[in-house]
Amino acid sequence: MRALRLAAGGAALLTFCLIVLGAWVRATGSGLSCPDWPTCYGHWLPLPGEIPPSVGYSYAQVMLEWLHRLIAGVILGPLILLIGGLAWRARGANPRLPLYAAGLLLLLLVQAGLGGLTVLDQNSPWSVALHLGTALLLFSVLWLIVERAAGAGPGAGQARGLAVLTWLLALGAMASAAVMTKSGASLACASWPLCNDALLPALGEPAVRLNLAHRLLAAASGLGMLALFVRLRAAPALRRLAAFALGALALEIALGGLVALLGAPMWSGLLHQAFGVLTFALLSRLMWRAVAPAPASVEEPAHVGLSRA
Repeated sequence: MRALRLAAGGAALLTFCLIVLGAWVRATGSGLSCPDWPTCYGHWLPLPGEIPPSVGYSYAQVMLEWLHRLIAGVILGPLILLIGGLAWRARGANPRLPLYAAGLLLLLLVQAGLGGLTVLDQNSPWSVALHLGTALLLFSVLWLIVERAAGAGPGAGQARGLAVLTWLLALGAMASAAVMTKSGASLACASWPLCNDALLPALGEPAVRLNLAHRLLAAASGLGMLALFVRLRAAPALRRLAAFALGALALEIALGGLVALLGAPMWSGLLHQAFGVLTFALLSRLMWRAVAPAPASVEEPAHVGLSRA
């Protein structure tokens, strides 16, 4: 199943780049630089002379959004189809692999539809959050296929509920970040780690509520990761992965504070997003290993024992 692991790992890396590229598109205000979908100004490859000068976007912004669509549709899409074929071939080693690949294909179709919806809905906060959330789910399922193609790691079956809960908290934190950013609430809490110099700020403003909700979800994810690290002391392999995830999450939270303290410059926001996706990848691998069924013990046939008596 080496080919399947390589294909799924390559698709996961490509998905990581796409999510960060999507953050770059949002940070530069280029999300609507291609106002139609799936084409861009009616063309599959828009040239400078084909873009009306009145649109208010530079050609670089248009090409940034176009590149995001190109990688998703022309490279990642066919690669996921290849993963489906490889998973079917490997069904003898693990009968569930085709099921995981089918889920991956379904998520790809949903993600493509949501990509069009974000454009048609003028990049509304909820559509952007759904688009990012589905991309993260697809990203996580790719790591599931990598893990299952490699076989269950040592320590499988450890701390399942806590691993799933922490993964859900991290997913919620990242989706809430998309809503917060698109709602213009990134600096609604102008201080850090307190919000506007208060442990519990005035919640009359919706922007403050959005910002605080994101911070609370991030903090809860951190506490979940810390609890996982403590719980996995009897599983050294999983504990090492939990240590990496905990370190990445700590750096991610620190970068979030830097975004607030520096007034949200573009480079800090992109770093924040990149480390968030990296943390989510580590947490996904940890979760899939934790929920993997423990290897069944092979019992000696009764007649063998009788023959030895």
